[in-house]
Amino acid sequence: MRPPRRGVLIAIAATLVVLAPLAFFWQRSLVPNDLSAMSMGYADHGGGPAEHAHHGIDVSTLKAPSGPADVSVDLTARKEKFDIPARGPMDGYTLNHTSPGPQIVAKQGDLVQVTLHNESVPEGITLHWHGVDVPAAEDGVAGVTQDAVGVGKSFVYRFVAKDAGTYWYHSHQVSHEQVKKGLYGVLIVQPTPADVIAAVHTYDKVRTVNGGYGERRVEAPGSTVRVRLINTDNGPMAAWVDGAPYKVVAVDGTEVSSPPEVRDKSVLVTAGGRIDVQVTMPQGSAVRIGLGGGPTTLVIGAGNAPTGTQPRDQVDLLTYGVPKALPFDPAKATRVFQYNIGRRIGFFDGKPGLWWTINGHQYPNVPMFVVTEGDVVRMTIKNTSGQVHPMHLHGHHVVVLSRNGVKATGSPWWTDSLNVEDNETYEVAFVADNPGIWMDHCHNLPHAAQGLITHLMYTGVTTNFHLGGGPDNQPE
Repeated sequence: MRPPRRGVLIAIAATLVVLAPLAFFWQRSLVPNDLSAMSMGYADHGGGPAEHAHHGIDVSTLKAPSGPADVSVDLTARKEKFDIPARGPMDGYTLNHTSPGPQIVAKQGDLVQVTLHNESVPEGITLHWHGVDVPAAEDGVAGVTQDAVGVGKSFVYRFVAKDAGTYWYHSHQVSHEQVKKGLYGVLIVQPTPADVIAAVHTYDKVRTVNGGYGERRVEAPGSTVRVRLINTDNGPMAAWVDGAPYKVVAVDGTEVSSPPEVRDKSVLVTAGGRIDVQVTMPQGSAVRIGLGGGPTTLVIGAGNAPTGTQPRDQVDLLTYGVPKALPFDPAKATRVFQYNIGRRIGFFDGKPGLWWTINGHQYPNVPMFVVTEGDVVRMTIKNTSGQVHPMHLHGHHVVVLSRNGVKATGSPWWTDSLNVEDNETYEVAFVADNPGIWMDHCHNLPHAAQGLITHLMYTGVTTNFHLGGGPDNQPE
C-alpha cells in the first residue's frame, strides 16, 4: 500500500490546526446543565471589601412578614387557546383562562398573597413582580430564588405593597416564550378612582392593548384621568396623547416632582417600563392614546377622538420636572461598577453567532456585582453592542445621574427599566437596601436568553437553587 502523499498529510495537519481551536471554543461555550449563581462568573467588588461569604443567609428565607393577607389572589396557569378581541384565537398560555391575567389591585401597605397553580404549562412557571421591590424569596426567578413550578404543583408569593405605583407581573421561566405567549398581568398599588390602564402586548406580531386589538374604547372615569402605560413587549414604545395636553406624573412607579404640561411630544416607554400620564379631558370629546403607531390605540371618553401621528419631539426625562433632594449622596459611593455591553462573534452554548458580552465576557463567565447591605452604589452602563437594551435590575430602583456625560437636572429620574440605546452611557446610583441575589439583565427577553444577564449579589446571601438541573430551571 502506497504511503499517503505529503500534500495530503499537510492538508490533514492544516485542518486539525483550524478545527482544534474551534472545538476548544465550542466546548468552552457550553453552559452547564446544573449551574449555581454562587459559582457563576467572577466577583466584581466595585472597589469595596473583597470578602464574599459563601455561607450565610439562604435566599429562600428572605420572605414577607407572616399574618393574614389584605389581598389574596389565586392564579391558575394553563397552556390553552384564548381569544384576542377583534382579532381571533391565539395558541398560548393563560392565567385564570385569560391573557393578560387578572388585574391585581392593592392599597399601599397591603400584604399581598398570590397562590400560583400550574395546571398545564409543561415547562413549569414562576411569577416575577416587575418593578416591585419584593423580598428576595418572592422574586420569582427560576433557578435563583425558587424552582419552576411544575404541572400539578403550586407556589405562594407574599409581599408588602410598600410603594404606590404601576407595576406588572410575568413568568420568569422560559420568559422569552412564556411572556410573549400570554403569561403576564397588571399590578396596581393604591389606584385613584380616575385610573385607566393601557397594558400593551404583542402576540405573534399582533399588538394589543389590555388584550384587545385595534381601537379600544373606555369611559373617562373623571375630568382628570391618570393613564397607566405598561410596555410588556421586548422593545421600546413611543406613546402620546391626541386631543389634549398631558403631564408625565410617574416613571416606573415613582412620582415625578412638579411635572410640566406636555404638548406635541411623545414619551418613551421602554420594554418592561411603565409611564403614568395625566390628562385633563376636553369637554364634549374624547382623547386618543397613541401606542407606538399602528391600528391599536386606546380612546378615552365618548364621541370622536382625533387621530394624529407620532410627534417628532420626545419628553426628555433627564431634564423634565423640578429637582428635589435625594435620600442619599451618590458622591459617597462605597461601590463603583462598570456594566459595559458589547457583542462579539463566537459560540454561545455550542451555537455560532454574534453574542452579547458584559465587560468583555460572555455568559455565564460574567461579572457578579457584589455589595453589602447599606452600600451606596454607582454604576455606569455603557452600550456599544449595536442594539438598544432595556436594562432591568430586580429588587431595586436606581436614580439616573447622567446620560452621555450630561448631568440630570430635572425631577429625580427613578427607574427599574432603563432604555440604553446603542452608543449611550448612563450613570445610575442606588442604595443596596434589599438583601438577596438579584438579576440585572436586558428585558428584551430574547437578548437575556442569549446571555445578557448578570446578578447583584449581597455578601452573605446564598442560594441552593440551580439553573437547569432536575426542575429544568430556565429563567430566560
